[in-house]
Amino acid sequence: MQQLTHLLTQALRELDQVHPPSSAALQTRRLLAEALASTRPARAPVATRLRVIVADDHLLVRDGLVALLQREPDIDVVAQARDGLELVRLAREHRPDLLLVDTDMPVMNGLEALRRIRAEPIACKAVCLSSRALPREVVAAIDAGAQGFVLKDNSFDELVRGVRRVMQDQVFISGELLQGTLAGMRQDPRELAITQLTPREREMVQLFAEGYSAQQIADQLHVSAKTVATHREHVYAKLRIQSIAELTRFALREGLTSLDARPPR
Repeated sequence: MQQLTHLLTQALRELDQVHPPSSAALQTRRLLAEALASTRPARAPVATRLRVIVADDHLLVRDGLVALLQREPDIDVVAQARDGLELVRLAREHRPDLLLVDTDMPVMNGLEALRRIRAEPIACKAVCLSSRALPREVVAAIDAGAQGFVLKDNSFDELVRGVRRVMQDQVFISGELLQGTLAGMRQDPRELAITQLTPREREMVQLFAEGYSAQQIADQLHVSAKTVATHREHVYAKLRIQSIAELTRFALREGLTSLDARPPR
């Protein structure tokens, strides 16, 4: 094959030296060029790799997920996030194809981070991961912009199956959650108290429930303590509650935080 390629190339060079070329020479040159092209090996198609960001506040879980995902031949983990704020920043920076998002993260939970990302021109899919089998949380995740929801108790194969489905523009929900989720979706969204809160109010509900003081929240969000207090009063009025204890119960019920959320240092 190499010798044939050399001969065809040499013949083409000789024809190129004929001036002016006749119609027969041009026809011969075309045939030789086609023959030469057929001797070259076909270029291997470039595989499309799925660019993924993994977000989980537990290092051990995050490292385990990344190690398993990197074994998949078409998946590339481009970044890792420890909390919702970092996830939003990394999504802006990397523009991934898929987000794997823990719903329970400090500073900003996974669902609020998804809402922020969906408000921007970032076209990516999202699969939420949770240790809680709560259909209400699945509904909230889908409402926030997720296309998949997988329990952490499920196998890695189940997660990969969910990722493949979501990337095919399908919705994937862990089987044990499906029936309750469909029932929850039939509920009038106006009955869900969380829909009354603004993104900033939801963020503050999480931080208050996780033990942050008004001043710590002000420092975290770069606002004044007076602004934080005003938002808290608005939340109390909307939810018809009167104490941090009631606010914490609401945050737990709506999946804005969890019992194992770590308090501020």
